[in-house]
Amino acid sequence: MSEFPESLRRRLTRPAAVFGEGVSGRSVAESLASAGFASVIYDERGENRQFGPEEAARHDLLVYSPGFAQSHPWILAARRAGLHCLTELDFGALLWTGPAIAITGTNGKTTITEFLSFAFKRSGLDAIACGNVGLPLTSLHRTVSNGSFVAIVEVSSFQAEDLRHFTPEAVLWTNFDEDHLDRHGDLESYFRAKFRLIERMMPGGILVVGESVVSSAREFGIELPAEAIIATRAEVAETVPAGSVFDSWPQRENWAILCKYWQARGIPMRHLEEAARLFRVPPHRLRKVAENKGVEFWNDSKGTNFHAVQAALSQFSVPVRWIGGGKWKGGDLARFVRNIAPLIESAYLIGETADELKRHFDELGKPARCYPSLQDAVVAAAKDAHAPSVILLSPGFSSFDQFRGYAERGLIFERAASALANRV
Repeated sequence: MSEFPESLRRRLTRPAAVFGEGVSGRSVAESLASAGFASVIYDERGENRQFGPEEAARHDLLVYSPGFAQSHPWILAARRAGLHCLTELDFGALLWTGPAIAITGTNGKTTITEFLSFAFKRSGLDAIACGNVGLPLTSLHRTVSNGSFVAIVEVSSFQAEDLRHFTPEAVLWTNFDEDHLDRHGDLESYFRAKFRLIERMMPGGILVVGESVVSSAREFGIELPAEAIIATRAEVAETVPAGSVFDSWPQRENWAILCKYWQARGIPMRHLEEAARLFRVPPHRLRKVAENKGVEFWNDSKGTNFHAVQAALSQFSVPVRWIGGGKWKGGDLARFVRNIAPLIESAYLIGETADELKRHFDELGKPARCYPSLQDAVVAAAKDAHAPSVILLSPGFSSFDQFRGYAERGLIFERAASALANRV
């Protein structure tokens, strides 16, 4: 276990303020407690539900979870009071002295993060997946040795936008598309939030980017470092291990990124190929979960943006009954509906965006109905479906209007699908 650096210790003579009672916030509080330091967790749905000048005066250090934007009134109050403010990722980086690889992108982050950890282990190297994938970086210093492990860190734009201390030795940026505009305001701000990882990368580090990252950088007048390695699907089309998770068009971009990185590291390609043949896709990412008389149920609950939905729909050559909707994150709903309408038979809509999505489908003459719950939508889709066809949950939106997260949404879909598929 690493020691707390002096830069933190001198700000911990009084309890630290921690914003957010979720996984990240609890990890920070537990790390502080394990080292003998006190903290107070503030959460709008927790015990301490407000934070202003009076509360700020009790603290010298603030660590905040990714859900708190820079414009959040609590963060502004903390800055005005002179608190030292750190993201959870930066706090974890101050404790973690081992190597770290950052994985980012609009889509594919979790698959590539978990696969890279798996591939490293298959090659005899100790690695652990963490960050946005579930285990916060802050948790690592309590569980594994800094020196012997590589931290494979999935980093969202929320985590990247205000980084000051996290210094990855490599950055793998898979792709870039419209997402999180409710947080960042516009595409360029969203891009620059992710670009912060490149600015924080160690000198001489490995940077691999996908084609859409290059074209977006050019569009925004942002210069990628000269040493950036560009990965393209076309150059790996013949090398994807058959039957692997990467043997589909959207995932080939991940395979291209991985190949370029693996080659830059100088590790034999046979290790990567062997790992790809053995790796299984993470839960809630485009997977068939049930079937009944030629009607297949597919769970892609982790598909929380427009690009992910289009990628999922492109996989099917039979009629698709699409279940989508949820918490709006910004973006052009009309254009999204125009793009996916030709790819689906009908739409079964849930969540806060359901009514507006239906309006756009109605304008195009595409069948669409709204349902109060996900279970109702699954039952309706199953009733309408005739073989061969697919019932696909690929929501395109955040889950937090109706669920605790995409995993809960996916589990509810799977239970409903299994119940319907098992009916005689």
